[in-house]
Amino acid sequence: MTPSAASSRPGAPGLDIPAVTVTPGDIATTTLTVRNDSDIVEAYDLTVVGDCAAWTTVEPARVSLYPGTSETVTLRLEPPRSPEIRAGEMPLGVRVLPNEHPDAVRVLETTVHVGKFRELRTELSPRRRRGWLRGRYLLAVRNQGNTPVRVRFTPGQAGEELAFAFDPAQPKLEPGESAEVRLRVRTAKPVWFGAPAVWPFTVDATEAVEQEEPAEARGDDPVVRPPLDAEFVQIPIFPKWLLVLLAALLALLLAWFALVRPAVRSAAEEAATEAVQPRPTPAGEQEAGGEGAPGTGGATDSPGGGGQEPGAAAPGTGGGGSGSAAGGGIAAGGRQSSETIDLKTRTGATESGTYKVPENSVFGVTDIVVANFQGDEGVLTISFGDRKITTIALETFRNQDYHWVTPIEIPENDTVTISVTCAKPGTPATGRQASECHEVLNVSGVLGTTAR
Repeated sequence: MTPSAASSRPGAPGLDIPAVTVTPGDIATTTLTVRNDSDIVEAYDLTVVGDCAAWTTVEPARVSLYPGTSETVTLRLEPPRSPEIRAGEMPLGVRVLPNEHPDAVRVLETTVHVGKFRELRTELSPRRRRGWLRGRYLLAVRNQGNTPVRVRFTPGQAGEELAFAFDPAQPKLEPGESAEVRLRVRTAKPVWFGAPAVWPFTVDATEAVEQEEPAEARGDDPVVRPPLDAEFVQIPIFPKWLLVLLAALLALLLAWFALVRPAVRSAAEEAATEAVQPRPTPAGEQEAGGEGAPGTGGATDSPGGGGQEPGAAAPGTGGGGSGSAAGGGIAAGGRQSSETIDLKTRTGATESGTYKVPENSVFGVTDIVVANFQGDEGVLTISFGDRKITTIALETFRNQDYHWVTPIEIPENDTVTISVTCAKPGTPATGRQASECHEVLNVSGVLGTTAR
């Protein structure tokens, strides 16, 4: 730039300063010539004033001149690379204060042309999402440049399995402004069986150019950042463990029709045939019946005419009968009963659930069923009072049952206890890992009253 014309008057310095252009983050310099036209030795203090004073320095800040001499000082401009330094024209002023003639202070003004720079900062969360058909992500974008921009997002994927939707599609941001953009990713078709499908993709944020700008207006090149990497994990509709369970059920069904059902039918037919066949009468009974006198029905003469065998129990004596239970046994007329214990356990912890037998009762257990429907990992222990019935690893089963022909009696005020140590919660049919272990125990049997 051509320096401005010198200004002078008696007792005032001559001032020369050109305009300057600078881009934030860079350094630019210009000069100012101070000339002493007075007839005495004069010292001048130079101070930068205006909007550019925060990032402009003058060197040296003080000069002493003999009459008729001059000195050139340097103005150094270092605007930071910040959205706060907007692109455009800004005023720059330098105040020159003579020490001997302070009333002759002068302020020279010029214009600083601040250039444009572009910079976008983006973040994507989460980087990994699981789902059956679609996943939702959140893009955070910030305009770090010093000029307004309209942001455009470009997704990238190796194939054509994914569809992308941005809301809003092209946000407009002022310098220093931030915005959140919702990203929806969707697959074309579901995965029914097998392992999860992993679809990696990228998202690139660039400035949307509405029309071609001249090179002077575009400023410096924008900061190029690598695209954001993410992936969508498409989980199958039916997990692997369900396929294994269906295969096991099918195998059991085939085994029933092929092996168990014919054997049961044959045994039932044999039992029915044996029941309808007449039984032979022993010879001794026929003789005894022939010796009886007419009208007596073949009964032997005995006092009372009861016809009882020697040694048989008389009515009301209880010999050979089923009287009430003694010693805490189950009284006649007990009813079927079933109790359920539902237990949840935090990871790394041990929890217990109990069922207490009521007073004046005894519980004869014949069946227990324990369910591990989430596929948890850990250890499960079942106890009846002080008796430990079984200890099993959770990862070895989903459903387990036990049955006894002779009931296990649990007296009053004793408990049925299930204790679980949770090592790792499993994944239920929803496809999302549970936050805690969850087991259910069902106990069935006869609940009767104890004898008084």
